[in-house]
Amino acid sequence: MQKSLQSAEYQRLIALLVAARHKAGIRQHGLAKKLGKPQSFVAKYEGGERRLDVIEFITIAEGLGADPAKLFKQFLRGKSCSA
Repeated sequence: MQKSLQSAEYQRLIALLVAARHKAGIRQHGLAKKLGKPQSFVAKYEGGERRLDVIEFITIAEGLGADPAKLFKQFLRGKSCSA
């Protein structure tokens, strides 16, 4: 099994968060400030150097002004195989 950080599914999840950030008109630095993290935190997860856990996903979504449940549902709708 491939590590999730390198999987196409994980990359799609990160792309969803990046798109949400762009839609919100927030730069990496602005999001990092809202999260109380350095800008490198955002750069590392967006660049695939760092894996997010579910709590971080929720915190980031909320920092973007997005509903974490809706974002995750959007991710699941795009899933290529059914569980």
